[in-house]
Amino acid sequence: MALIAACVVSLVFWAGVSVITGVEEPWDLASYWTVIYPAALALSVVMGAMLKSSQWSAGAIVMFAQIPVILAYSGVSALLGAGILYAAILSIPAVTLSWLAGRWRKAHSSK
Repeated sequence: MALIAACVVSLVFWAGVSVITGVEEPWDLASYWTVIYPAALALSVVMGAMLKSSQWSAGAIVMFAQIPVILAYSGVSALLGAGILYAAILSIPAVTLSWLAGRWRKAHSSK
């Protein structure tokens, strides 16, 4: 159930970014690297700390949730494969941070 909630929250996050900014692909925003991506990393940390198992997956869920949102707003294009690869690369720091947040929560909740 927690992973489903993480998927829903991630989809809402990226859909919100697209609706608020008016862009179909969030990574096209000028503020992506300074505002949006750091916010997505923070979301990965929070969700990684909340999950009881597979905390690392929170980061992957957050970053890969961009793909269905992009598909919903702009449809399938020839660059879909590149977008999936881009999301995979962007997920590496997010996976690391969510895993660390989960480990930190486990270490501090047992005390």
